[in-house]
Amino acid sequence: MPLKTLLSWINPNTIDLREKFLKKSVTHLIGSTPNNLNLYRLAFLHASASKDSVAKTYKESNERLEFLGDSVLGMITAAYLFKKFPFKDEGFLTEIRSRMVSRESLNVLGRKLGLDEVIEYENQKKTILSRSSMYGDALEAFIGAVYLDKGFAFTQNFIISKILTQYFDLEIVVQNNPNFKSLLIEWAQKEGKKVLFTLDEEGLHHNKEFTAFVLLDGEKISEGKGYSKKKAEQTAAMKACEELGIK
Repeated sequence: MPLKTLLSWINPNTIDLREKFLKKSVTHLIGSTPNNLNLYRLAFLHASASKDSVAKTYKESNERLEFLGDSVLGMITAAYLFKKFPFKDEGFLTEIRSRMVSRESLNVLGRKLGLDEVIEYENQKKTILSRSSMYGDALEAFIGAVYLDKGFAFTQNFIISKILTQYFDLEIVVQNNPNFKSLLIEWAQKEGKKVLFTLDEEGLHHNKEFTAFVLLDGEKISEGKGYSKKKAEQTAAMKACEELGIK
């Protein structure tokens, strides 16, 4: 049952109801009652709504948990792929993991899981944040919270059973999303051409947007945007491949 359907009987306007809603939401997502609800409350606190920490040495938000969750998710995904593809080399495993845990992929997954209903953020920035990495960041922070609350074994089972096997078809992941940048560079080497990627960036911290430009022998042939440097370069490279007829 999607998390959003749980909203039909709750109006999370009061603190008490918000607490009940958060507990029910986390229980629904992980299949277990949380031991430390404060961890999950922090996991869904976006930087735009950050608060002074107890020590008042930094603004409290989900960024520290995001840092932890990113490492936990990356490691568990790497181990999962290592076992799934026993005869593939490191380059292949790295590429497939990158596709699965990319910021864009995690943003989509975060919304599918219903995290957009529980994230606390500054309403005035909703339009900007809805296009940013907010949902993917919250997913990583949530995984960090699960790890601290439930331990590694539980988190590993949660990621594999509730995320990797439910939302990723490995055959499609492998076959789709080619590395357009690599294709373009390989083509250029064969044709004796020089390819150069340049980057511009706009925005601050978590709201950065990158624009990549592809220069072929010094002439711009395409550009692409993304909320990560890699995504921007891949988009620009894809457009360049289309322009040049590279398949």
